Amino acid sequence: MAETLFALDRRNFRDCQQVFRGDRQQEYYRGEFWVEDAPNVDVRSERKAVGAMSIIRQRSASNLFFRRSRRHIREDATDLSIIWFVRRGVLAFSNQFGGKVARPGDLMVTRSMSPFLIECRTDGDEVHESLHVTVPTHVLRSHIGQDMDAGLHMTGGRPELGPELGMAERMLSEVFSDDGRLGDPSARLLVDTAIALIANALRSLDEQRPCRQSIADRRLEEVLRFIEVHLSDPQLSTAMVARGCGISPRYLSFLLRLRETSFSELVWDQRLAKARDWLGRTDPRDISISEIAYGVGFKSPAHFSRMFKRVFGANPRDYRGDYRGDCGAELAVCDGQGAADEAFVELSSASLLLQ
Repeated sequence: MAETLFALDRRNFRDCQQVFRGDRQQEYYRGEFWVEDAPNVDVRSERKAVGAMSIIRQRSASNLFFRRSRRHIREDATDLSIIWFVRRGVLAFSNQFGGKVARPGDLMVTRSMSPFLIECRTDGDEVHESLHVTVPTHVLRSHIGQDMDAGLHMTGGRPELGPELGMAERMLSEVFSDDGRLGDPSARLLVDTAIALIANALRSLDEQRPCRQSIADRRLEEVLRFIEVHLSDPQLSTAMVARGCGISPRYLSFLLRLRETSFSELVWDQRLAKARDWLGRTDPRDISISEIAYGVGFKSPAHFSRMFKRVFGANPRDYRGDYRGDCGAELAVCDGQGAADEAFVELSSASLLLQ
């Protein structure tokens, strides 16, 4: 449930400097905040906390200003980034590198560790509205690697960005509007996914990917998808994949060489990596090693155990016990994708053993 961070009108807007960070002065970071003296002063900021992040919806009938100077940075070195979705009016950002203006449908990312001035200007109907997310910069860095001191600006009207930014904003809005039925782990997952969508949109600009894929690239995607879907089938073979994708086995080998792998390397690497991840994530009372073996396409648990030990140096039962004992439940949840990625790298060097 969202809570009111602050509310201002003609009676108290001159006290905005004392209230904009909330009752406990913990939201945002230090700076100078002021509200334009206008006939209609109506500013409301509502907050929904999600882990270390906050989703904040701010609506104003007058222009707002925020300045962060080097003095503020020396007094308060909180490294916080803010992801702004502009809904009404404009957001103007300026610092020593220049200025940027975000309009409805645009996104801006600002960071607290260099001086800046932000202006939230109302539109022709005297309304400014934004949805923004405060994120510790070290958390955001795991998704976005670009320098944000100069303010990142993304235009939602561009075809290559609009769908991802729009989806991210809708997800954040749903989390903000939730009345308490959504658990905190699910809320965090949605917020993390929204940030990942923003990062993907940003990477697509940096990489300047061509709009069209080559025929070989499209065929390779079809092959990888077919293998992923049928990975649990012990009868999976080059003939089966080639037939399912409408290509010859020879062309299939050519496509996999583009990925610098062979069919057997790819299939066994994926099967063992997924089994390793599955062992680390599950409890023996919920799923047995035999079920995991069959679930990733092995014909027998014995065959699975031999191959697993050959690559990872421990049989599945010992690995599961060591993993759960060393990592604990909390780390096991956080380490899932990392274990799969690590397994893929480790398996690449051992793939010749699996021929």
